[in-house]
This record gives sequence, C-alpha cells and structure tokens, in this order.
Amino acid sequence: MSAASLAPAAGFEAQDACHQQMLVHLAKLSELAKQIDQLGIDADAQREAGVIEVFFSDTARGHHADEEKNVFPPLLAGSDAELAALVRVLQQDHCWIEEDWLELAPQLRAIASGNNWIDSAEFQHNAEIFLALTRGHIELEEKMIYPEARALKARALNRESREPL
Repeated sequence: MSAASLAPAAGFEAQDACHQQMLVHLAKLSELAKQIDQLGIDADAQREAGVIEVFFSDTARGHHADEEKNVFPPLLAGSDAELAALVRVLQQDHCWIEEDWLELAPQLRAIASGNNWIDSAEFQHNAEIFLALTRGHIELEEKMIYPEARALKARALNRESREPL
C-alpha cells in the first residue's frame, strides 16, 4: 500500500482545517436556531442561513467524500478490528449526517430566501440533531481515527523510504 493512498490529496492539514470550519459553521447554526426561535427571521438570519447551507452542501459533503475515498479504506484494510469498527461507525454517521442534512438544508434555503413557511419547532429539532451528530462525529475522527491514519501513513512513508529504487 503506497503512502499516497493513505491521505487526501491536500493531506491531513486540509481535513483538520475543514473540521475547524465545520465547527465554526455548526456554532453559527446553533446561534441561528436560537435567533429564529427568539426573534424570527430577519435579514441577518437570511444571510447566515445561506452561508451555512452552502458550506454544508458543498464543502462538508466534499470532505466526507474525501474521507470515504482516502482516509477510511486503509484503516479498514488493516488488522485492527476495533479501529475498523470505529471506521464503520463513522461511515454510518456519514449516512445519518446526509439524511439529517436532507431535512435541514431546504429549511435553511427557505430562510435564506426570506420564506417564513418553516415550522420553527421542526427547524429547532432538525438543527439540534444535525449539531449533535456532526459534533460527535468530528470528535471521534479527531481523537481516534485521524491519529491512527496519520500513524499508518508515517509507517508507510518510512517503509517506502527504505525501499531501494
């Protein structure tokens, strides 16, 4: 297995940076949900909803696809059954996050467009589920999966550097 197959094209730094961006946007979503619950939809809420929706529809989805392609497969191919089980949990999380997003995204697009048809309680509920699942997912990746993936990459690079040309 080559070291190149063990990390996304831009490396783990890009994955870490995306996680940080996700956490910022999750905090914005949390604040937006509170604002809408307390004050309703105004121009600031519309603008923020649009920014959040675009980020999670584009950047976050791309991030998950990159993990599925570049980060998870080498960990699943290894001999550590416990690690493989954690990766499968994260893969299932990606499915749940996507499903939750399919409920939340149209509400954010409606808010961004100034439509007031959304049910505030339903929006609050959908936002809370998305926030909890995504935050927990990031935490598991950061604490368990990424360190293992980095170590696996380092070992592979070390082996490749010792191989004769």
